[in-house]
Amino acid sequence: MVADSVYRYGYIVCVGDEDVLPLLFGAYFHDSIEDARVTYNDVMKIARKYMGREQALMATEIVYALTNDKGRTRAERAGEKYYQGIRETPYAPFVKLADRLANITYSCTHDNNANRHMREVYRQELPHFLANINVESDDPRMKLPQVMIDLIHRQIG
Repeated sequence: MVADSVYRYGYIVCVGDEDVLPLLFGAYFHDSIEDARVTYNDVMKIARKYMGREQALMATEIVYALTNDKGRTRAERAGEKYYQGIRETPYAPFVKLADRLANITYSCTHDNNANRHMREVYRQELPHFLANINVESDDPRMKLPQVMIDLIHRQIG
């Protein structure tokens, strides 16, 4: 779902054809360090199989930026250092928004206690989340496409 949003809306942020593959790779691998327990170097090694050094670095940096910090709570895992890393990494705000859109879409289309709970968590977090991934910049690679934000608002109210 994350890669689908990147595919669907990437034209809004992508500055060149050479960035398409790193952006899609970042979407597919965005949780790999956090959830699959691979390392930064593992991700880089995989990326280098498909891309040149600069593209692989861009892709790996996106994945790294989207990796939560260590913490006991959701707030600790997504603290200021985490959001700073997203705001400082080209395309990371966009991929993180695609990730959140995927999570919200999933929780809104599967009706059980866990998903109802997560819908409410996402609803409450939304203003803080958007403020923390939004970068005041003219650089298109740091943009948050309004169409994606509007879709999130329509889903969670």
